[in-house]
Order: sequence, then C-alpha cells, then structure tokens
Amino acid sequence: MKFEETYLNDNILDALYDMHFEEMTPIQEKCIPQILDGHDVLGVAQTGTGKTAAYLLPILSMLDDGNYPEDAINCIVMAPTRELAQQIDQAMEGFAYYMPNVSSIAVYGGNDGGRFDQELKSLRGGAPVIIATPGRLLSHLKVGNLNLARTSFFVLDEADRMLDMGFIDDIMQITKLLPQDCQKVMFSATMPSKVRELAVSLLHHPVEVKLKVSRPADKILQQAYLSYDPQKLQVIEHLFKNGDLKRVIIFCGKKDRVKDIDRQLRRLKINCAPMHSDLSQQERDDVMYRFKAGQVDVLVATDIVARGIDIDDIRIVINFDVPHDAEDYVHRIGRTARADRDGQAITFVNERDIQRFMQIERFLGKEVEKLPLPDGMGEGPEYKSSAKEGKSAQGRSRHRSGRKGRGSSHGKGRKDKGQDGKKNSKENKPQPNNQ
Repeated sequence: MKFEETYLNDNILDALYDMHFEEMTPIQEKCIPQILDGHDVLGVAQTGTGKTAAYLLPILSMLDDGNYPEDAINCIVMAPTRELAQQIDQAMEGFAYYMPNVSSIAVYGGNDGGRFDQELKSLRGGAPVIIATPGRLLSHLKVGNLNLARTSFFVLDEADRMLDMGFIDDIMQITKLLPQDCQKVMFSATMPSKVRELAVSLLHHPVEVKLKVSRPADKILQQAYLSYDPQKLQVIEHLFKNGDLKRVIIFCGKKDRVKDIDRQLRRLKINCAPMHSDLSQQERDDVMYRFKAGQVDVLVATDIVARGIDIDDIRIVINFDVPHDAEDYVHRIGRTARADRDGQAITFVNERDIQRFMQIERFLGKEVEKLPLPDGMGEGPEYKSSAKEGKSAQGRSRHRSGRKGRGSSHGKGRKDKGQDGKKNSKENKPQPNNQ
C-alpha cells in the first residue's frame, strides 16, 4: 500500500516524496489508518519495522490540519533512552519539513544545567510535540514547566524496555496528568504480562496490531564459539590479529563488563570506545559521533545501542554474552547487514549459556555454525543439554512408553493543493533515510 492512498495530508506526502518513501511497511499499513481514525493503538513490532513513522506520520498530519490549541503541548512521545529520543526527533524534523507550525523538542536527562535551561526556554516558547525520556519529563512537570491538561496525543515507544529500566512509576505519574480524551499509542517489541497490564490500564479499547518477530537478515553470517569466559578475550585478540577489523560492535550484558572489556582491548592496542549508562550525555554523543565518523573502530556497548540506533555500515557484531532471549539476539545482530550489505555475527557461548543459546537456535529454526577455538586455546565446553534436562527428558520418554503399552474513517480527506501550493523551492529538503 502506498502512502498516498491514505488520508495523510499533502505536506506529509511532499516530505515523504522528497525522502523517496512510497510503499508503507506492514506496521505502517496497519497502524496509520487506525490512528488517523482516532483509535488508541497497541502495536507489537520490533525495531527496524518502521514503527516510528507509523505513529509520527498520522499524528503530524492531524496536527498540521489544525483545530488544536497553539499554546498547548499537543503531543508527548516517550522514549526509554536519550539516543532513541534524539533519533525520533531527527525523524520528526524530516517528516515535518513542510510544516512550519509543527515543531518538536527533545527532552532528556544526563546533561548539565545549561541543557535544562535550554529545554525550559523551548517549553515556554511553545512546542507542539515533545519527545522525552520519563525521568526528565517528570522533572519538568514537578517544577511546573509544562502542563499536559490539553495534550491530544500520547505515545509510549518501546514499552517493554521502559519497564525493564524501571520507569513504570514515572510513566504512571505522567499519564495521570493527561486528559480523558487523549489519544494514546503504545509500541513494544515484546508483550510480557507486565506490558499487557500496562496497556490495559492506559489504553481505551485499543486496536491491537501485532507483527511476528522476524528472523535475522539472510545476509548475516551467524557463527558461535563454545568458550569459557577466560577464552573469550583470547578469541577476540586472535580475530583482530588475523584481520583488519573495523566497524565492529561488541555487546555485553552488563555495564561493568563493558568497562572491563574496553580496558583490556585498549591494552591490545585496539581502537575502541565504551557505551553504557554511566556516561554523561555529552560523552555518549561524542562516542557515537566518533564511531559513526570512523574515528573509532570498535564500540563496546550494553544493549543501549541494540535497538533503534541507525548505523548502516556495521560489519561485525560480537555477542560477548549470550542475549537473554531470541528477540534480544535478533535486535543485536540486526545492527549489521543493513542497507543491503553483508554482515557477520559471532556469539560466545559459555557453559552457563548453552541452554539459552539452544532456545535461540530453536527460534531461528536452524543450528548456528560452531567454530573451533584457535590453536593453543584448549577445549571449550561441550554443546549439549544439561544433565537435569536430560534426565527429565528420559523420564518423559519412559512415561510415554509405559502408557503406550497399556493397551488401547477516518473522516478527514486530503486537502487539494494546486501546483502553486507546492513548496519545492525550499532548500535543504529532507534527505532519504531509513524508515
């Protein structure tokens, strides 16, 4: 389905045309008409499916059509991390290029007082759309810097990560300040019971849109090393000595491990930088800038960059720790093989993570290639089910054998715009970007 087949207004369609966006992704095709029709929406879709455009485009179109107070905060978009808030804000700038009266401000913590004062000035000056992390928005609300009494749209993006990061109380405090008729949209990559409970409490008769978690791109070469923890860094050292490796992300489960691996890689003279939640916003921005610019070869990071960060030329993703579940695995390795490039994903599997990695393989529907450890590193753990699980399986088998032997719309139309109404004379038009 094409964007022009919807009721998105001409200013949105002009921006999409400049960005070479024509066909909607499945999540956009299912969500955009429902949001334009005024429904609350619960979307279950992973990063990379185009969900940011799925909620921004209809909301911006309705705001641009008018009938919303000019002196109110008309839309709040909540994001779990500063990086995602910044990325949503950048997408908003492109989509709203032909909408001079629809502006946004990104509000997030981890900055000095100067940033807070700048946010305060923008808030008082009026910003129809605020993209914020929960803690920072709540700080502004507590000191009376903004009022949500007339907010028309509320979006909760990556709700599962919000809960994982402990933002549930902040979110509940914020949503209590919204008016009864506020239209709400909620997206989550997964739907555990806590996210379902949150959706029930926040949304009013929502339309539920659920996409299956997609398998990793075929262009990703997936491999694994069965290795004990002390062997993992030896393998990394071997990989770097035997190849000019650049554009690499190493994912770790905890920030303390990120710090430790970063220190050890520096001793090996590997050009790396860490990314974790203990860094200030300025430090994180600097690391991401240097990595994107090619000034840093290896980024050692927690899952803070596993979702929603758009870097097209990552060649290798290394999972120093096996992710907690298959969806986290897909998010991590999905940082590579983007924009029709090839990529490689290497996962270290120690004796404690074997069962977890077997579950990931069951989700993938295939066995990931196991590479032998380099010469001189000894043997790694044996890849087999635990003894406990084996005994349980044998018991179930005997039980089955024993039993066997016992016998037998939207209401808004598009505005007609004449040829003179096009604004194509403006410079610096929106550039093509990933949806």
